[in-house]
Amino acid sequence: MDSEPGRTTRRRIIEQLGDGPATGPELAASLDISRSAVWKQVEALRADGLAIRSDTEGYRVEGTTGFGASSVAFGLEAAFEVEFHDRIESTNRRARALGAEERPETAVIAGEQTAGRGRLDRQWRSPPGGVYVSLLCRPDLPAAEVPLYTLAAAVATTRAVRSVGVMAGIKWPNDVLIGEDQQKVAGILTEMRGEADRASWVVVGVGLNVGAKASELPHGAARLASYAGPVDRAVLTRHLIDEFDSLRATPASVLPAWRELALTLGRRVRVQTPRETIVGEAVDIELPGQLVVRTEQGHRRIPAGDCEHLRPD
Repeated sequence: MDSEPGRTTRRRIIEQLGDGPATGPELAASLDISRSAVWKQVEALRADGLAIRSDTEGYRVEGTTGFGASSVAFGLEAAFEVEFHDRIESTNRRARALGAEERPETAVIAGEQTAGRGRLDRQWRSPPGGVYVSLLCRPDLPAAEVPLYTLAAAVATTRAVRSVGVMAGIKWPNDVLIGEDQQKVAGILTEMRGEADRASWVVVGVGLNVGAKASELPHGAARLASYAGPVDRAVLTRHLIDEFDSLRATPASVLPAWRELALTLGRRVRVQTPRETIVGEAVDIELPGQLVVRTEQGHRRIPAGDCEHLRPD
């Protein structure tokens, strides 16, 4: 990875170009660097996926040409630092390390993972061509309310998928499904560190199958590009992060948004918990994310488990 001063300079250039064209001398003066240093950083931004044109009015961003830190950061409204890796063992692992180092809120993004993990420490296959993003958050909320972040991430991911014209919905608690066969296109893993009354950091990881080869995905998984065609991963990732940030800022909006996108509610389900199997109709979701299932013995509230959608009797 490159130096922190270089990343800081590029971030400031991105912020200025977000307001419109700026000349080399204007950027040099505002950043207190040489014009040659400006040119060098602009070239780095181009290599990092930003389409930057130079004309009589100065430098201007015309879009994205690839998937990188700069192409995600340009136009990002959420106040996350962006750290990008073409290939990494695990974005969640890297985000946890940043959390332990007292680093600020950061989006750790990769195009491929070699040791991705899902719920219950299951392997998450993460081939090239995906979007794997882990958001290091420092929330001011009790640890018991952290599951809301998982629900917010599921809503944000679903909205991002829908933004490219593909209908998607959520299977409780954290799977995003697409297609008539309701195949899984994304999963979410949330981890935290803190005391019982307060979370010191939360890492919300999203694994989204975008353009990976179908042969590299597990059985039953879907690839977004099969439904949407070519997808700009930088724009998709930016949309996902901004949606998540907006939702976490208004916690009361999370459950209604989740209900609106839920595929589980109204369905007959089988939920496997560590202690038992519960079968019935999923009728609601309650804070901080427990599923309410109507069974023959009455309503059950399930905080966590593996949910299977059943066919109608």
